[in-house]
Amino acid sequence: MISRRNIRVKVMQTLYALETMEEGTVKPGTATSLLNEKLDQTSQIFTYLLYCLSQVAQYAEIDAQTRASKHLPSAADLQVNTKIAGNEFIFQIINDKGFQVNLEQWKLKHLPEPDLMRKLYNTLTATEIYQNYIKEPSRTKAGEKEIMEYLYKEVLSKNELFLQHMEDTFLHWGDDAEMMDLLVANYMHKPHLFNFLQLISKEKLEYARELLLTVIDKKEYCLELIKPKLQNWDPERIAAVDMLLMEMGVCEFLYFPTIPTKVTINEYIDLAKAYSTPQSGQFVNGILDNILKDLDQANQIKKVDRTKK
Repeated sequence: MISRRNIRVKVMQTLYALETMEEGTVKPGTATSLLNEKLDQTSQIFTYLLYCLSQVAQYAEIDAQTRASKHLPSAADLQVNTKIAGNEFIFQIINDKGFQVNLEQWKLKHLPEPDLMRKLYNTLTATEIYQNYIKEPSRTKAGEKEIMEYLYKEVLSKNELFLQHMEDTFLHWGDDAEMMDLLVANYMHKPHLFNFLQLISKEKLEYARELLLTVIDKKEYCLELIKPKLQNWDPERIAAVDMLLMEMGVCEFLYFPTIPTKVTINEYIDLAKAYSTPQSGQFVNGILDNILKDLDQANQIKKVDRTKK
């Protein structure tokens, strides 16, 4: 469910953090511990987004109670429609034991700002989509799904206050935001297939740890391959992220036989563009392509068909 691209980002961030740590503070297990923390952050964000969805939907009941408690409530105040608070996807979320474990473990329940939830709810209720939803007295699976998708895509994802809240709350929100769109969409499609306690498959978790430890172990050899290709570039002046991405790319060439070299190069070009300088994509592409040609000529690239493994 969590993409390999996101895993590569987490590995890159872990390697960068390790390089910035003071000498002597990196102990056995530090690398994998840091990686696990960064992967957990992705699970935290996903859990929290669904919690916010539930909080906005359930705000209908708070709104109804508040308006009915007025000193002189109007007829409209006494007839607030709370249908969305009983949406089946909301019950699917809040009744999931893994979801509740995550909420408690990471203390996410205190994070939503009541005033922000109110504003998001008011934005939703002002839309034609919502008005059509509450006018329909019956509940259909398609209708329940449609309103929750709309709440996420058109209200939460486009609300500047909410996006700022996510950025302020989660340090690496920007790294995960795009993937969250896919995760939430997948959850809406098949919520029963999600395991909140294991959003990362064992295969991808093994890949993440293996990539991290391989780059650390093979760093000197990777640099032996990279530095001759830098020509007039001073290795000390090259962006640290570029160097890490190239080391990761070389390791995937040599030690990850099921990942095609073309996939590796394209992935690290994209990451360089996203996380380094404007010229980094082209720079990383050129270096990795030259190294790959040498490795191919030396018959050091051993790739296998993943489907036949």
